[in-house]
Amino acid sequence: MTLGPPSLHPFSLLLLLLVLAGASWQAPRSPPSIQVHCLESHLVVSVQRDLFGTGKLVKAQDLSLGPEGCRPATLQDDAQEVTFEVGLHECGSVTQVTSDELIYRTSLFYRPSPDGNLTILRTNQAEVPIECHYPRWGNVSSRAIQPTWVPFRSTIASEEKLSFSLRLMNDNWTSESTSAEFQLGDIAHLQAEVHTGSHVSLRLFVDSCVATLSPDKDSEPRYSIIDHHGCLVDGLSDSSSVFRTPRPNPNTLQFTVDLFHFVSDPRKLIYITCHLTVTLTDQEPDQTNKACSFNKSTNSWFPVEGPPDICRCCNTKDCRIPNRSRRRLSVDRISAKPWKRTAPLQQLQVREADVTAGPMFLAVNFSRHTPLEPNPDFMEKYTAFGLSLSLIALVVLAIVMLALVLLCRKRNSAS
Repeated sequence: MTLGPPSLHPFSLLLLLLVLAGASWQAPRSPPSIQVHCLESHLVVSVQRDLFGTGKLVKAQDLSLGPEGCRPATLQDDAQEVTFEVGLHECGSVTQVTSDELIYRTSLFYRPSPDGNLTILRTNQAEVPIECHYPRWGNVSSRAIQPTWVPFRSTIASEEKLSFSLRLMNDNWTSESTSAEFQLGDIAHLQAEVHTGSHVSLRLFVDSCVATLSPDKDSEPRYSIIDHHGCLVDGLSDSSSVFRTPRPNPNTLQFTVDLFHFVSDPRKLIYITCHLTVTLTDQEPDQTNKACSFNKSTNSWFPVEGPPDICRCCNTKDCRIPNRSRRRLSVDRISAKPWKRTAPLQQLQVREADVTAGPMFLAVNFSRHTPLEPNPDFMEKYTAFGLSLSLIALVVLAIVMLALVLLCRKRNSAS
């Protein structure tokens, strides 16, 4: 009896097709659930109610924008999208000025509330940072620029402004950091700077810095990083926080901070707000205008510049100069060269300012990719794993079929 080629059972064919199809299958990327449009004077934030891509819709009333908790423009229970439309300065947004950009920062908050009388929640709170970047030079508006004559007093007024900034830098201090995500124990590189324009040369000092959970420096809990007019007190702990020396230039001061989180709060983020001041560069640093770091090996304080004595008050925590006011910008010490017009410092209205960096997000033993963005490493590994399983299943199926064919031939030979 001659045997023909073995025929496959319909179920085996279906299984084989499924296995082969699974070998080349890749999970589709979902569209972004949050979209931001930065306009001339306001921003529009559109949020899909399927915020986490799980198919479960969040309640519109559980979403808010900014520290002040601005509500959506519309609250419709049957809508699939929630829209916020607010001014750039509204909802507690934070403004940062860099050498090239004007940056408005805020956050989208999701704070789930229990349904009815329930006392449990099945989702976690979430905060998504939002930024709008505008160039400092040029026209932001799409409308045509109308040529106008600018009075001389307006030109002088613009020159009298000092622009303070606090930026998160990369590890080698060459440019601003592109990420605000860290692991606990990472080191944040912070750069404080003042842009003097046409003023005489100025020296910048970081008078104080405090870490909080919101952009409000007076909120609780808070932790002092720099205090007592320039003492980097965080260096007294088990951290390596320190001022960088020497300065890159007088109007810039750089320092590092070992990142941490507040134990009493589940949010793994911090804001750092610093009070910046300026003096003339020919003014000798003193107890109220200094930058001091703590050296654990010598158990002593040392300054970025100036005599070491100015840091002794960091131990006593009393760095005031008795019977003497702080000499930030002494008017009688101004000397402007006659061939170069400089804005008179006695007319300055802003000689010090509070600036904020953040939020800085802290990851604790989990991937740095947010739930709103698929992890490419995971997708690649998942696809490779699925392909391996498919090949193994195909080999097993071929072996089983071959065994069945041999068994059939053996029985036919015996008969």
